[in-house]
Amino acid sequence: MPSQHPEEVGYGHVVESYVTRMYGDLPRYLVLNGGRFLGPRWQHTARFTRHLIADAAAINDEELEALLGYEWRSRLTAGWLIGVDNRERFRARIGDLLLASEVCYSGSAYCFALARFGTHADAEILTAYLDRYLPRTDLHYDQPAALGALLRLDALLGTHHVNRFTEPDGLWDEWVKGVGHLGYPSRIPAEQRRWTDLQCDFANGWACP
Repeated sequence: MPSQHPEEVGYGHVVESYVTRMYGDLPRYLVLNGGRFLGPRWQHTARFTRHLIADAAAINDEELEALLGYEWRSRLTAGWLIGVDNRERFRARIGDLLLASEVCYSGSAYCFALARFGTHADAEILTAYLDRYLPRTDLHYDQPAALGALLRLDALLGTHHVNRFTEPDGLWDEWVKGVGHLGYPSRIPAEQRRWTDLQCDFANGWACP
């Protein structure tokens, strides 16, 4: 999926309008990636949240497509806007982008959106991602975000997709061990679920389902 600057498709304004808007000394995409707005202590939380909810409702589908066709900052922001506004019509698009894993960071936003959609179709996408990327113990991509999202969906849907990944000495343990040799910290499934819950509870509390 080649990257294309939004200017090339007539939406040159979308990066400045939705991706690089500043809060203190940080652009929106960095705040989304770091998650500091999920806690009340950050002094810009209320303003950031108001703007995020408003932009998620206001951005049109063509603008979102322009963001999804560009680089990681734009794709990450688009994933969050899609998830906050619960635009399930983008399920297949973000599923394709997640499975392709062409750029860094944005996959975590796709996982948030899928967790927020909350259907069996979303669980299938996350399962397919983990089937593809957990065996790659040499790659630290978005496996933790995908596992956390799938754990949430299993609890919501009454399914057990995640069990075969998290059984002792299974794919998850092997992946954690493998990327640990690369210097990445250990990951606990319950902590990944907690992080996904925090993100979705934020969206559920501020946006219409």
